Amino acid sequence: MRIPAFLVVLLFAATVQASPVPAGDDLDAALADKGLLARIDQVRHTVGEKASALVFTAMGFLGAPYRRGGSTAETGFDCSGFVKSMYEQTVGLVLPRKASQQAAATQRIERADLQPGDLVFFNTMRHAFSHVGIYIGEGKFIHSPKPGSEVRVEDMGLSYWKRRYDGARRVPGAAEATAAQTAPAAEPAAR
Repeated sequence: MRIPAFLVVLLFAATVQASPVPAGDDLDAALADKGLLARIDQVRHTVGEKASALVFTAMGFLGAPYRRGGSTAETGFDCSGFVKSMYEQTVGLVLPRKASQQAAATQRIERADLQPGDLVFFNTMRHAFSHVGIYIGEGKFIHSPKPGSEVRVEDMGLSYWKRRYDGARRVPGAAEATAAQTAPAAEPAAR
């Protein structure tokens, strides 16, 4: 999804920490008059809350056992089952079952653009996108690593993960699903 340029400018303006704009500023007055500044701030806050909720939910499963093909806390999780479950529970989006399918169904982003809730992929089985985790911020991700292990947090800066990093992806529709879940109900049209 491409964000219109004017919205990017408005979001940037809403987040910049600068000296206050004089009260007589025409653009500021127009935006405030239409309620756009409040709406932009609400959307930014909602998206941030949802990413935080996703990370918070995932962290609640620390210690859950690994199980090949598993996708619930009761049975245990494999890497893609863990990611799929977290997105379904928190965001309400259904992702494909396999890590490689999740990579194919999501939008490629640069590592520098990673945000909490994005997916990180690794080559751990001698083929691309064989492992997936959820980025939680500060160079760390949460995942269900391997048989005999449990859901845990890892540092992407460790040499093992650095060598195997395949890329990052953003789940399309996650922000839209978030906005739809938190947006006020539309008023019925007048007849």
